[in-house]
Amino acid sequence: MNEEIESLHKNGTWALTELPEGKRPLRCKWIYKKKDGIPGVEDPRCKARLVVKGFNQKKGIDFNEIFSPVVRHTSIRVLLAFVALFDLELEQLDVKTAFLHGELEEEIYMEQPEGFIVPDKEHLVCRLKKSLYGLKQAPRQWYMRFDSFMIGQGYCRSQFDDCIYFQKFPNESFIYLLLYVDDMLIASRDKSLIRKLKIQLNNEFEMKELGATKKILGMEIHRDRQAGKLFLSQEKYIERVLERFNMNNCKPVSTPLAAHFKLSLDLCPHTEEEMERMSHIPYASAVGSLVYAMVCTRPDLAYAVSMVSRYMHNPGKDHWSAVKWIFRYLKGTSGIGLVFDRNKATTDDVVGYVDSDYGGDIDRRRSLSVHCCIVYD
Repeated sequence: MNEEIESLHKNGTWALTELPEGKRPLRCKWIYKKKDGIPGVEDPRCKARLVVKGFNQKKGIDFNEIFSPVVRHTSIRVLLAFVALFDLELEQLDVKTAFLHGELEEEIYMEQPEGFIVPDKEHLVCRLKKSLYGLKQAPRQWYMRFDSFMIGQGYCRSQFDDCIYFQKFPNESFIYLLLYVDDMLIASRDKSLIRKLKIQLNNEFEMKELGATKKILGMEIHRDRQAGKLFLSQEKYIERVLERFNMNNCKPVSTPLAAHFKLSLDLCPHTEEEMERMSHIPYASAVGSLVYAMVCTRPDLAYAVSMVSRYMHNPGKDHWSAVKWIFRYLKGTSGIGLVFDRNKATTDDVVGYVDSDYGGDIDRRRSLSVHCCIVYD
């Protein structure tokens, strides 16, 4: 808590002042968390963070625009494919207290934080000068600040993804930076370009260097540069999900969704007793966890997850059994993931796959078809 307060004062986050008439101060609270470290880079640690209770903000008074983009998972995978194909350097940075760098446009007041009320100034409130965690506009203000900085350094923003920045040089060298809130991936052939960008970022923000990328957004990255391979998986994430839903000791199965599951609306609860029983089952949370694995590294779950997602509004016992079946599949396949192999890339080679479930939608008597094209360059 002392470290957090020291960081806030160093950043000039607020100034004590009298509360103007007609204004109301937002309340705040402390959040405590144990953070997992990155093996060989960062040890596990305890963290305290001061958070504003932003749910009390009023639109047009305390905030206006709040949308802030983050890099797409597709963009991350494309970058990793380039890293494997061209044998690029890939490093990771983390911004310390990223949201605190955002400049506020609105006039916002906050009560003094618990445990750090200034003696003889208990009647004063904090006039926020910089953004703070919990404010609705905090992510947007941070992104706007970072975006203006990168453009000022001569970087271009991708027209396909607002969180991709790149710069090309006359000697045909280049550098890419991907931003996901406060996590950054930097890729380039030239280490000196990465060092230069790190210096620029450190001069503007307080950064934490994490070295060669090993983990990003719950995805583990393993590289074998000699073999030209990059492996992307979510083994640790899947293990945590299985433990969370008490499926860590289940019996593994070999398919994402067995043929005997004939899911339909007829299997939804129709009595109050059935609805009451299903209300205690974390169906939506479980499916959401599966969706994240599917989006990141497990496209093999796509069909099964799409089936169980149709009944989020009113799941039944059989729908829950199908979700547990997917967990059993993950139990036996937690270590598999995506492989980017430079040696398998052949020039101008396109491979396509297509399939259909032939009227698998019992409710509407429609087929679900899918296609996948892999382009090797």
